Formats: sequence, C-alpha cells, structure tokens
Amino acid sequence: MATSLFRKMGGTPAPSQWEGRLGVAYKLGGDGDLVTVEVNNVPMEQRIHNVFGVIKGLVDPDRYLVIGAQRDSWGPGFAKSTVGTSLLVELARAMSDMIKNDGFRPRRSIIFASWSAGEYGSVGATEWLEGYLSSLNLKAFSYISLDGTITGSDAIKASASPLLHSLIESTLKGVNSPTTSGQTLYAQAQKIIDNWKKSVMVPMKMDDTAYPFLAFLGIPSLSFRFTKSSGEYPYTGTLSDTEDKLNIATQGQLSKVAVAAAQVAGQMALRLVHDHLLKLDVQGYSVTIRTDVAKVNRRLHNLKQDKILPDNLTAQWLISSSGSYSRAARKLTTDIQESDLTDVKKCRILNDRIMRVEKNLLSPYVSPKEIPFRHIFFGSGSHTMEAILEHLEALKNRSPDSDVNLFRNQFALATWTIQGCANSLAGDIWAMDNEV
Repeated sequence: MATSLFRKMGGTPAPSQWEGRLGVAYKLGGDGDLVTVEVNNVPMEQRIHNVFGVIKGLVDPDRYLVIGAQRDSWGPGFAKSTVGTSLLVELARAMSDMIKNDGFRPRRSIIFASWSAGEYGSVGATEWLEGYLSSLNLKAFSYISLDGTITGSDAIKASASPLLHSLIESTLKGVNSPTTSGQTLYAQAQKIIDNWKKSVMVPMKMDDTAYPFLAFLGIPSLSFRFTKSSGEYPYTGTLSDTEDKLNIATQGQLSKVAVAAAQVAGQMALRLVHDHLLKLDVQGYSVTIRTDVAKVNRRLHNLKQDKILPDNLTAQWLISSSGSYSRAARKLTTDIQESDLTDVKKCRILNDRIMRVEKNLLSPYVSPKEIPFRHIFFGSGSHTMEAILEHLEALKNRSPDSDVNLFRNQFALATWTIQGCANSLAGDIWAMDNEV
C-alpha cells in the first residue's frame, strides 16, 4: 500500500535519510496530491472479561497490591502479552505455594489481574479503575505492570512513581543479572553509566498500563522491562512478535531473562505486602518537586526582568509549598524512627499518611470527567507543572495563546495542590505549616 502511494506522489525528492527500501522514488508530496481513505469499521459494544485472583492479607486485608498483565495482542503477541501473562500466572502460583507450604503470611492483599482489551488503549485496566473508583481510592496502594517485560536481555529499564525508586534500587541490588555471571542487575546498570537512575529510569508513556493507575487514580505504579542496550524490539504489534523472534532478541537467553524478570517483580511485591511499613519512599518526591519548582522560578525571574510578567507575580508561595513538602517528608521519617512498628494501629496511621501522597498530587481543581489524568507531574492538561512551564515559554514568545491572568490562576492552583499534599503528609492539623 505504501509503495502504491509513493508511486503517485509528486513534489520534491525526500531527504536521503528518509528513504527506505520500497524500490520507488521518495517524494514529499505536491499540492495536487489527493488520497481518499474509506473506513468500513462497524462500531459495536463488546463485553470484555478481566480475570482476577486474590491472596488476602492477614493484618490489612483492605489494602491491595495489584499485579497485572494484558492478555490480548495483535497477532502472536509473544513479547507483548504472552510473557507477561506467563509471569503473572507463575507469580500467583509461587506465592500461593509459599503460603501453603512455607508459612508465608502477607500483611496486605495481592490482586493478580489479567486485563482484556489492552491493545485498544489499556481499556480493560482503565474500565476497572473507573468502575471501582471509590473502592480503590484509598485501598490500592501500588501497581506493578508485567506488560512487555522482556524485549531484550542486556539492559533493564523502568518507569515509576518517585515513591517507588528506592524499592527498585534495592531490588536491582538483590537480583543477579541473567546474562553476566556473578553480577547484580544494579551493578550491570552502574557499568553503563555511573548513575543507576540515568541508566534505568525512563519517563512513563501514556500507552503503559501503569499510566492510568498513576495519573488517573493516584496509585504509585511501576513497569519494567529487560531490553537491548542498542535499539528497541521492532516486532511489537506485528505478526512477527513470535517466540523465535524474542529468542533472537534475547540472544537465546529467554528462559534466564524470564526468571530474572519474575524475581524482580516478585521481590518488589513481597516487600510491599510483607513489611510493617509500606516500601514507598515519600522523600522521593522532594527531588521531583524541588526540580520543577526551580525550573518555574528561573523562567519566572527571566520574564519579570524582560517586563513580560509584573514584579508582584512571585514564586514565593510555590517555593514555600516545596519546602513544606520536604519538611513533612523528613518529619514522617522521624516519626517512623520513633514509633513502635509492632503496634498495628500506629503502623496503619503511618501507612495511611504514606498512601495519601500520590493521591494528593491529583489536582482537585479539574474535573476527572473532563481531564481524567489529573496528576500534576505525570498527568496531561493545563493543571500540570509541564503545562505551566510551557505557558511561561509561550509568554516569553508572546504567543497569542498565552494569557497572564490565566497563568496566575494556573500557577496558584498548582501551588495549592503541592501545599495540600504537604499538609496531608504532615498528619494532624497542628503539625501542618500554619502560614497560608
């Protein structure tokens, strides 16, 4: 079809680096080129089926860790869904065996979720989140995605909430590399770049199943994958996504890599459901907030110097909210150190404070119906810190879409969202910063 279109295209020749191997002249197209596309899809309702398995916790059964993988795919979907579904089933079996045979007693519940309609935009997972919004709001505390977990063998990448970065780091230190004897995954990552985060952590994309958990419902989420250090796996979503192709991509080490992937997911899951306190590092967001606030402050200062913004528009309160969060995070760390962690009630109170962090970074000032991804750092819309930085750039360029009064409102609401998160993390009303 592409060859047929190229043969009819006019215009100037395309740059040489754009040319492929279709055996035709590559052109950019002329004003007179016209292509008609006929779509014969028939819209219809289709029932989809998510499948769940549950291991109930003994101390806090109403706190859930969700581990999920999509079940459907375009074509064979070996890397896209088969591997993830296999890992999901094996993890469920292994943990069940630990309870039956080894006396393992998880404090919190584990939900194993097999999602349907994943290839249509994570529909199965998203519909579940929307349908059980009120039930999951303060009960699901983490999500681990197993989708696309193996697309190579010599590198590992992860996307996650900053609350989970410390857990990922400690897990990588405890799992051996499937390809390098005597070396942990952490050491392997450090070898590439002398900074494990720069080597491993990548931004979470919207097509990641973990994304709606994080950006829509405010559940700390992560996904990870073993991949190639040079280039991406090219067969996702095609008829060539087969076991043979994945074996080649993993240099014949597919079974070993699958074991390592199961160990990564399993160790993180066990830490999240077993320890007295949730393995969510609230200080992880201090760096994220501080970094974005510094960017806003610099651009704001430059625009005030250029007389584009008034002198009385200050970043003082945004900086103050960042400081409030950092102080609240440090205070929680102190409270934990001074607490008896065998006290179930005390642990419950501390864990509730930890669980609220991600949810309180969902902007309360936008409608979840109109703007579902309300997270101010990972969401999408005018409420996000990224949108504020883009609006400052538009003001700098005097774009017709920019508006100082609109920016003031946007800026104030983001400030209040961060301050509100800090207040909630601080705990009791008397522990909050009292300057408003």
